[in-house]
Amino acid sequence: MTFSPAQRLLGAAALALTSILTSPVARAQSPAPATIMVQVNKPGAAVPKKMYGLFFEDINFAADGGLYPELVKNKSFEYDDHLIGWKAIKGAAGLESYLVSNDRPISNANSHFLRLSAKTAGSDAGFVNEGFRGMGVKEGAEYIFSIYARKGGGGVSGLTVTLEDGGRALAQGQIMGLTGEWKKYTVVMKPSATAAKARLKLTMDGAGAVDLDVVSLFPKDTWLKRENGLRPDIVQLLKDMKPGFLRFPGGCIVEGMTLDNRYQWKETIGDVASRQPMINRWNKEFKHRYTPDYYQSFGLGFFEYFQLSEDIGAEPLPILNVGMACQYNSAELAPVSSASKGPNAPALADEPTLDTFIQDALDLVEFANGPATSTWGAKRVAMGHPTPFNLKMIGIGNEQWGPQYLERYEPFARALKAKYPNIQLVSSAGPSPDGANFDLATKRMRELNAEYIDEHYYAKPEWFRQNVGRYDNYPRTGSKIFAGEYAAQSAGIASQENKNNWDCALSEAAFMTGLERNADVVAMASYAPMLAHVDAWQWTPNLIWFDNLNAYGTVNYYVQQLFSQNKGTTVLPVQLPGGAKNGTDNLFASAVADDAAGDLVVKLVNYSSAPRAVQVSLAGAKKLGKSGRALVMAADDLNTQNSLKEPRKLVPQEANFVVKGSTVSYTLAPNSLTVLRVPGRR
Repeated sequence: MTFSPAQRLLGAAALALTSILTSPVARAQSPAPATIMVQVNKPGAAVPKKMYGLFFEDINFAADGGLYPELVKNKSFEYDDHLIGWKAIKGAAGLESYLVSNDRPISNANSHFLRLSAKTAGSDAGFVNEGFRGMGVKEGAEYIFSIYARKGGGGVSGLTVTLEDGGRALAQGQIMGLTGEWKKYTVVMKPSATAAKARLKLTMDGAGAVDLDVVSLFPKDTWLKRENGLRPDIVQLLKDMKPGFLRFPGGCIVEGMTLDNRYQWKETIGDVASRQPMINRWNKEFKHRYTPDYYQSFGLGFFEYFQLSEDIGAEPLPILNVGMACQYNSAELAPVSSASKGPNAPALADEPTLDTFIQDALDLVEFANGPATSTWGAKRVAMGHPTPFNLKMIGIGNEQWGPQYLERYEPFARALKAKYPNIQLVSSAGPSPDGANFDLATKRMRELNAEYIDEHYYAKPEWFRQNVGRYDNYPRTGSKIFAGEYAAQSAGIASQENKNNWDCALSEAAFMTGLERNADVVAMASYAPMLAHVDAWQWTPNLIWFDNLNAYGTVNYYVQQLFSQNKGTTVLPVQLPGGAKNGTDNLFASAVADDAAGDLVVKLVNYSSAPRAVQVSLAGAKKLGKSGRALVMAADDLNTQNSLKEPRKLVPQEANFVVKGSTVSYTLAPNSLTVLRVPGRR
């Protein structure tokens, strides 16, 4: 059932006071309720502290244009097409000429700039920047405009900086005192109105020539008010998940279409203005979502990823290239060693071998954990983080497969373990959850005692319900499973018609009860992808959607949040009616003890269009309270979705329920996920 708008407006506090007879999430009991036995007195495995986490990849404009809030696209004119994002203003007294030059640049790392020339003074001699599908600015908020400029010949006295929306000026500032040398100038812009698709206009004051570079418009309101900080509404959604880990930077971004296009973490740290942008491997992947303007500025780099992990209380999980480009694209391989190229092969200084990738991994551990006296630890300290990031895990490759992966993984793993024996390794089982390559990788990784085997599955919703018992018969010892990427696909894998609807989210919830019941096997799990811009996506579905001003959690997000916020500390065995398997008759269940909170937590999924009465027996529980708290998501229509217009159309609702003795009688709403929290101990 769905909740009425009036009930949603009541909020959690009001719902908690609602009578059990009138509550929208608890109905009159059916004549023959299904009995569910939770064996509180026979606790199972500990629930891993990092059980539920987050997967970040720069797809769907997740970084530039999203989590990283720089508003200027191609701020340093370093994209392959140097004027992507920029357009000259045409007018009667406009520009005489313009060009992208590398004559005496700011630095070798920032070698291109824009040179403007005007014969006569005019208000339309300049350029505009379109931002990332526009620029989202808020009335009264402050934005720091900065630019490096250098005066050429003539009488140019300065620049006029204008934020405009549809020809209407929202804010304006002046840059004065230009000299013949590069100098940084700043001005605070304060828009007079909110606009989702504003643009930035730069015009010359006077005739002559001027050189421009590193043009930035950055909000003052960032997460924790940091300079070069992150977008606070998105970070808040991530923090509210209470994630156990943050995986970054991907995903296929790690591999690149070619090895030259791979993610190289060392290029993403240090001075932000000196980080070299690179074309995003997702820009041309899908013809139906062709985005040639999609680049990575690396303003959000590895230092910022580690810092974000720390901010949201998640363990960092960096994934590194293993010497393989994406096997779906070029499938380019780095030689396992220079000797493998043959004795007469010329040595190419810029051609990486596997040793290059291994050294990058070793240096990353030093960057994250090393002392200030170490080479890479000193770089972390110089960036403002004197204490280590406490890195504990590294992923070797994204979702590579086959013998070529295994022959690179093994020396990579040996080298890491030799120098850093306490670093845990995440290994790939490939892009599919079954098949010959999956079996080959799984067998070998278990022989090598890999700590985590990364399994991925994108499939129809019914696959998730049918595979809820996937891990019931996995080995209980040895390598643990990382469910590293998964999401139900309503239309088909990579289809642009996929929706973040309740059918997918509820099916994922059913599957997650199987993950939780097998927490001794499954140590980590994350939905993927995490972020998507509504006007600039390549892949759907996604966990969180946003535009230039607002962000919202999908129904899938709130399912993930319910599991993560209620993961508990210890698995409790659950028996369904008649000893049925989890999922029989579309009833799914798992249970945990939350020893820290002093609660017993039961998660129930009713994938049925009818209400279902249950009796939950908490066998062997101690000191049960007389009432409990229910958190419920339910919708009659399985196509229900949240949106920018209705961001909380379907979110968890809260109510109290009565506990009699050691039994909870409850009626599950149709098409529902219900989390029951009962005060009590094992």
